[in-house]
Amino acid sequence: MSMQSSPSGKKVTVRTVREMKGREPVVMITAYDALFAGIFDPEVEMILVGDSLNMSFYAEPDTLSATLDQMLYHTKAVCKGAHRALIVFDMPFGTYATPEQALENATRVFRETCAEAVKVEGGAEKADVVRILSENGIPVVAHIGLRPQSVRAEGGYRVQGRTEEEAARLIEDALALQQAGAFALLLEGMVSSLASEITRSVEIPTIGIGAGNGTDGQVLVWSDMFGFFEAFKPKFVKRYLEGARLIREGLRQYREEVKNRTFPDAEHSY
Repeated sequence: MSMQSSPSGKKVTVRTVREMKGREPVVMITAYDALFAGIFDPEVEMILVGDSLNMSFYAEPDTLSATLDQMLYHTKAVCKGAHRALIVFDMPFGTYATPEQALENATRVFRETCAEAVKVEGGAEKADVVRILSENGIPVVAHIGLRPQSVRAEGGYRVQGRTEEEAARLIEDALALQQAGAFALLLEGMVSSLASEITRSVEIPTIGIGAGNGTDGQVLVWSDMFGFFEAFKPKFVKRYLEGARLIREGLRQYREEVKNRTFPDAEHSY
């Protein structure tokens, strides 16, 4: 498959993603329902059912109040719409504090949904969590750098890796998580040169979000990149569509036609 090739209909697996490292960038996007999952599925390798839905669609100030049941509901919906992409379940805050708790909850995810991997936030301190999941047949995407579930502890969203000490710690985290069995790393909100160095240092693919162009792939939250979420726009988000504006234009036309009794017309009536 060349770097310019269009997506194929072949099912994407953990092995597919691992083998793409150094060959072709991995395209990842979030989804939370069957409708949009079905639209995204032919065009991407990975779909993340992210706890970002807590902010984008539940109007919460952060992701921390997302629950396991909430995430299971949305993942089941995504599974109805996506059949080609690798579906990754974002383990919500408080569901993987210990290896035992992580295994119990991730086992439930695998039993109740078609998710093929889970994502957990944390560095070397989460190596035991990654290890027990991997050893029990649950592939893990490990998430380091800016960690949204740690926003209250960090005092906000802060770019990571600006100091030599931070950079060294993040490289150690990446290597420890790889050794523990993670099949991919998500690198968020970190200095681009550091993300590139981590990518060169590990044998598993890295997926970046706000981590520059030197990673093995990219992920964005769909409501950010298509202009539906307007509360704020992080520096790393490129808007590929002004979705909210287009919806408003269509809605205003609909309202005008209803008010003027020009809709429904003969074409749209029985």
